[in-house]
Amino acid sequence: MHNMDDPVTGDFDHLIVEVCREHYLRAHTLFGALGLYRGQPSILAALSEQDGRTHSELAAALRIQPATVTKMVRRMEQAGFVTRRPDPKDQRVSRVYLTEAARAIHAEVGRVLQALAEETLQGFRPEEIALLRRFLIQMRDNLARANDDE
Repeated sequence: MHNMDDPVTGDFDHLIVEVCREHYLRAHTLFGALGLYRGQPSILAALSEQDGRTHSELAAALRIQPATVTKMVRRMEQAGFVTRRPDPKDQRVSRVYLTEAARAIHAEVGRVLQALAEETLQGFRPEEIALLRRFLIQMRDNLARANDDE
C-alpha cells in the first residue's frame, strides 16, 4: 500500500492507470473508425517492417503472448487485413502477410497515431515532451528489467 501523502509515490499508480485507460479509449475510438482494434496497428507495423513473420516472431517483437497474437491475427484475417499461409519449409508453421486492404490504410493509421499523439500531448512544450519521453522509456525499461528478472 502506498502513502498518498508521499511526494514520490502519491497517487502515481492511479494516475498511470487513468492515463492508460483514457489513451486506450481514445485509441479504440480512432482506430475503430478504420475497422481496427487496439493492438492491431502494432501488428500492422511489425508486418510492414518484415512481412511474413510467424506468430512467435510477432509475439517476441511486440512482447505479448503468442495466444494473444493468434487471437489478434485471426480477427485481422476475418477483417481482411492479413492472410496466413504455411511456411514453405515447415508446413506446421504459418506466416502472416499484409493484404492490399492493410496496405491501403497504412497512411491512415499513421494519421490516427499522429492525431492521438497531438491530443495526448496538447499543451506540452517540446522540451517537456522530450523529457516525458525519456522518463517513459526509463520507466518501461525499469519494469521490463524487473519482469525479465522474474
